[in-house]
Amino acid sequence: MYSMSNINVAVIAPPDYAKDLGKKGTTSDITFYNLKKGDATVTFLEPTRYPEKLSSLFYAISLADHIVLVVGEINAAFGESVLMLECAGKTKGHLILKNYISPDQIAPLVKGTVLEKYETLEEDMVGLREKFLDMAVKQTAHQKVHTGGNGSVPIDHHFNVKGVGVVVLGSVSHGIIKKHDTLKVLPTEKTAQVRSIQKHDEDADTAVAGDRIGLALKNIESEDLDRGYVLTNDPSLKFSTTITGKAQLVKFWPAPLKEGMVIYAGHWMQFLPTRLEKVSVEGDWRMPIVTLSLEKALVYPAGARVVLHYLEGGKLRVVGSLILE
Repeated sequence: MYSMSNINVAVIAPPDYAKDLGKKGTTSDITFYNLKKGDATVTFLEPTRYPEKLSSLFYAISLADHIVLVVGEINAAFGESVLMLECAGKTKGHLILKNYISPDQIAPLVKGTVLEKYETLEEDMVGLREKFLDMAVKQTAHQKVHTGGNGSVPIDHHFNVKGVGVVVLGSVSHGIIKKHDTLKVLPTEKTAQVRSIQKHDEDADTAVAGDRIGLALKNIESEDLDRGYVLTNDPSLKFSTTITGKAQLVKFWPAPLKEGMVIYAGHWMQFLPTRLEKVSVEGDWRMPIVTLSLEKALVYPAGARVVLHYLEGGKLRVVGSLILE
C-alpha cells in the first residue's frame, strides 16, 4: 500500500516570507502554509514570534524535515538559528542568501555545523514550490507503508469544532495512526479514540510519519489537552518528571552548567522549564551528564534528542543538546 507523503519545511526568514509558498493555514506562534499539487503535499512553517520568543523557533525547527534559512544579514538571530539547527540535528536544508551576502562570508560561520552541507538556492518562490513538491513525490515513491508500526502524534494545536467535537492538529512523528484507533494521551492517564483523520482538508483512513493531520477525537475534552501532549499507541514511549542524559554544550557557551539553573527542555512540541538537579563532569565540561527535574512530565522515545535553552542568556539562549537515556 502506498501513501502520498507530506514534507514539513521550516522557513526561517523575515515574517510572512513564506506567504508566496503556500496557502495560509493555522496561525499562532507558528504559521503554517499548505501547498498541494495532485497527491503531493508540502507544509511550510514559519516561527511567527521569533526572535522575541525562542520557543517559536524551536517548534518550527522541531516539526520540520527540511529547513530553508534565509540570510538577509549576519546578526544575533542568524547565529542563534545556526546553533538551534545544529543542536536539533537538522541535516537537510537550504540557504537563501540576500543583500549581497556571499557563500564565502557564510562559510566560516557554519563550518563544522549541520549547515555546512546545506545547498545554496536562488530566491525564486515558484522554483522553491516546485522543488519541494518534487521532493514529496520522490519521497512517496520510496515509501512503502506497512500496516503495523505504532504511531505518535505530538499535539501542536487543539480546539472544539461545532458539530465535530475535539480536534487536534499535529504531525505524525513516527509509525502509523489509523481511524478508530484508541490512543493514549501522554503524559496523562486518559485515552481518546480517533473519530476521523484529515490531511490537507481531505479525509483519510491512515496517517504515517511526516503527515500533517487533523484528528477528530472522542472520549476526551479540549480542556484535558495541552500543546506538547502526545497521542500514541506506541508502548515504548516514556514520560517522566526527571530526565538524565549526556549533554553537548555549544562551543560558545561560556562556563560549566551550575546546579539550580532553570533550563528549558525542547522535544517535539514540548518546551518545558526544568531545574538542573545534578551535573557530573568527567573530562570535558562541555559534555556533562545532567539530571533535570520538571514540574510537567516530558514525553519521549528512548535515545531522544532534547534541545536545551537558557532564556536569561541575552544573545546566547541556545545551550546545547541532550541525548536521553
